[in-house]
Parts: sequence; structure tokens; C-alpha cells
Amino acid sequence: MTLLADPAGHFSAGLALGALRLQRCQACGHVQAVAGFACRGCSSTALAWVVAGGAGMVQAASVVARAPSDSFRALLPYTLVLVRLDEGATVMGHALAGVQIGDRVQAGFFQHDGVWLLRFAPQPLSQ
Repeated sequence: MTLLADPAGHFSAGLALGALRLQRCQACGHVQAVAGFACRGCSSTALAWVVAGGAGMVQAASVVARAPSDSFRALLPYTLVLVRLDEGATVMGHALAGVQIGDRVQAGFFQHDGVWLLRFAPQPLSQ
């Protein structure tokens, strides 16, 4: 598969389509969320884009009380999380208030200031 000149652009374009895209190495199977030109597991350039299911577990959470820019002031306070996806990669995204470390979450998407972002919500409990 031919990679885009800007792999991160492929990730962002996926968010706009409601898809959480990851790179999977066709040589070793390693999955990476931070797009690159080579596998971080084995250095192969045989990378393919896959759509993740979006489910995972919160590994870290932080409530942001001071916006990094004027455009984010409208969201204050907001929660940022690191989520270990079921596919094995870790991603950062926003989360609904009250999401905590250890919670099972599901990715969703929202647009802010013309940019699509991830927002995780608690997964419903299995029946």
C-alpha cells in the first residue's frame, strides 16, 4: 500500500469521516496510532491503514482547567485521556466528564473550531 506523503493527514481525514484509523505493519502486525513512514516495531515500511473499533481502556486522565489557546476556552473544563485501544495502540483524546482510569470507553468524534477530534465515552455495561 502506498502511504500518503503526510501520514498524519490520513489519520485526521479519518476522524472527519467518523473513523479512527491506525497503521498496521504487514510484516510484524504491530499497530501504531502515531502515523509514520516505518513500523516502530520492526522498521518495515509495509504499513497499511486499518479502521479501529474504537473500544479501549483509559490508562491516564487529566482535567484541563487552563486552555492552551483561545479556541479551547469554550470547552473548559475538559477531560483528556490516554486510551489503550483493543487493537494495542494508545491514543489521546477528549473524554466525557467523569471518565476515570480503568474505565472501558468507546471512541466518538466531534468538531471544534473546524477540526475533528476524538471524544471517548464510557462503554455500556454488557447485559
